[in-house]
Amino acid sequence: MFTGIIETLGNVVEIRKDRDNLHITVDSSITNELKIDQSISHNGICLTVVNIQDSLYTVTAIAETIQKTNIGDWKIGDIINLERGMKLGDRLDGHIVQGHVDQTGNCIAIEEANGSWNYTFEYDEKLNNITIEKGSITVNGVSLTVVNSKKNQFSVSIIPYTFENTNFKDFKVETKINLEFDVIGKYVSRLYQNN
Repeated sequence: MFTGIIETLGNVVEIRKDRDNLHITVDSSITNELKIDQSISHNGICLTVVNIQDSLYTVTAIAETIQKTNIGDWKIGDIINLERGMKLGDRLDGHIVQGHVDQTGNCIAIEEANGSWNYTFEYDEKLNNITIEKGSITVNGVSLTVVNSKKNQFSVSIIPYTFENTNFKDFKVETKINLEFDVIGKYVSRLYQNN
């Protein structure tokens, strides 16, 4: 379980294909604090640490993860959002995030707003995920509040701290992002579909 509060950024330094799997090596300032078998959120994708060497660690993504997320598009040099699992008893500063990406989306607009930024994302509505006005959404692992919720798109507002300390500053129109919809919203959506 995660909170969507990004702890640090990592740099992708190696990507190795092994049959249907991808082994991804990341350089990070928190590597010396990690251990094998630990779960880390990478742009919102929960992946297990399988190797550690100096400031580098490696995780493995299986076929389902590659199909449902943007991990297959990662390149050497990409900067990714990292968060370690939350500790029992810690404050929940973001919202409950599972690290299970529901689907990808695309950035369709970026607007500077006098010191902050507004980003609009579009996603495939056929997968029956929904956003709720002022509800929570996770974009590339970042816990955010939905504004301007529509059937297949929504916007979020980014403060300067989030802009500087996540990979939002690297987004462009058409950037493919990982989305995890709010657990409560997913539950409500399923109830609505079954009635």
